[in-house]
Amino acid sequence: MDCINHEVNKLNVTARLCGMGEKFIINNIYPLYLHDLSEVWERKTNRYGVFENDDTRTLIEQNRVVFDIWWEHPNVLFPYLITVDDIPAGLAFVATSPFIPCPHYIDYYMNEFFLLRNYRGKGVGKEAVRQIIGKMPGQWEVQTNPTERNERAKRFWRRTLNTCINGKYSEELGHHPDVGEMLVFRFSTSSEKVSN
Repeated sequence: MDCINHEVNKLNVTARLCGMGEKFIINNIYPLYLHDLSEVWERKTNRYGVFENDDTRTLIEQNRVVFDIWWEHPNVLFPYLITVDDIPAGLAFVATSPFIPCPHYIDYYMNEFFLLRNYRGKGVGKEAVRQIIGKMPGQWEVQTNPTERNERAKRFWRRTLNTCINGKYSEELGHHPDVGEMLVFRFSTSSEKVSN
């Protein structure tokens, strides 16, 4: 643990809202995220080589259909760009009502979270989560694939929540309307509670 904390102290990790002027950076990273997810969810590309279920033919089409909504609803949908030393390292999409598949009392839903592989295991993800939940106090929900294929993500969320909110979270199996069974983490934050 000391090695991870020491290494992240050397890095300048920032999780900040991504404006339209930088949207193209998230558009560039997102196919890498979907490629990683394809192993966990055992999904293939469509007939055009795009990780979508429909007839989306290009990444440009995918970006327009999938991403534009994240910039059309400020203060409701929050697209975060994660950087390390000002270099793109990942993304996080946080949704609020009515764009969340959660109980009505949930304020924030971590819709997507992804780090490029060379930033994993260095405390970057934990720091990005700490920054995001620290800026958005309230009731949170995070869902991830519950299968053995997703052990790394499950360990990440358990370690991160143990550190950032002192282990004060619940964990249970739930159901997502689009993908089926999920492992669900729920927790509450206030700006004072989020730990380093």
